[in-house]
Amino acid sequence: MTNWFYKNGELARDGWDCVVDGGLPGWQHTGVKVGTLGSNADGSARHFHIAADDVERIIFPLEGAGLTVEYRLVGESSFQSQFLNGRESVFHGPSDLIYLPLETEIRISGEGRVCIGEAPARESKPVRFIAKDEVPVFIRGAGPSTRQVHNFGVPEFLDASRFIVVEVIVPAGNWSGIPPHKHDTYIPGVESNLEEIYYFETAVARGFEVPVAHDAVGLVRAYASDEREIDITSEVRSGDVALIPHGWHGPAMAQPGYDLYFLNVMAGPDPDRSWNITDDPNHAWVRQTW
Repeated sequence: MTNWFYKNGELARDGWDCVVDGGLPGWQHTGVKVGTLGSNADGSARHFHIAADDVERIIFPLEGAGLTVEYRLVGESSFQSQFLNGRESVFHGPSDLIYLPLETEIRISGEGRVCIGEAPARESKPVRFIAKDEVPVFIRGAGPSTRQVHNFGVPEFLDASRFIVVEVIVPAGNWSGIPPHKHDTYIPGVESNLEEIYYFETAVARGFEVPVAHDAVGLVRAYASDEREIDITSEVRSGDVALIPHGWHGPAMAQPGYDLYFLNVMAGPDPDRSWNITDDPNHAWVRQTW
């Protein structure tokens, strides 16, 4: 069976802390990069460079004071620059973001950690800077299924080519991804066919003093919806990644005492950019109780 779950560090490559792209077996429509900025051992500034290619990207600080994104669009001779305000952590609200289309050369510098959601694009879309105060923030679910969603990369808010990108904060003791659902078969207007990346961060729940001995951990589950194999039941910690090529997925659970964050990047081969899901019929009734 193909491995669809990776622990922190297993996807480190080329100076990045985490790289998900088409180089992974069975993966082709979505990507994530996470990197640490700051200073190298010799005192020089650490930065990242991405050559122009056929990939669209949304870039934002995971944590830290902020970062500068310099970008050169296709056909332009000079770089433009955008500073992105950071945040204390992923559990302290949204950060600034910038969307960049395909065929854009990129340079990133600053302090803290940077995250990039990616997808091979079909057409070029306009550059868009999104200030953190503009990010749509709403509550999904109810009761112990309540979670906070940052909907900066959905079709209703961002004009992108292929991907859908959101952040989710699950408070300690709560469950996300309920009911378990799937999006692995294209049925127009009913269900989408989308790969999905989960990039996780965990921390002692806000409001608690951080104990000397602790293990910030959550859980994630995915299982088959047809003959295609997938079976994930894993503890998750900061830097871990779950890949969902198909099948039912959910819940993602925040253990009592620990908040859970995940970034979702979704894209697929469908002719339209939409997020239509089918609930697992054994658990669909739960949605009606909200």
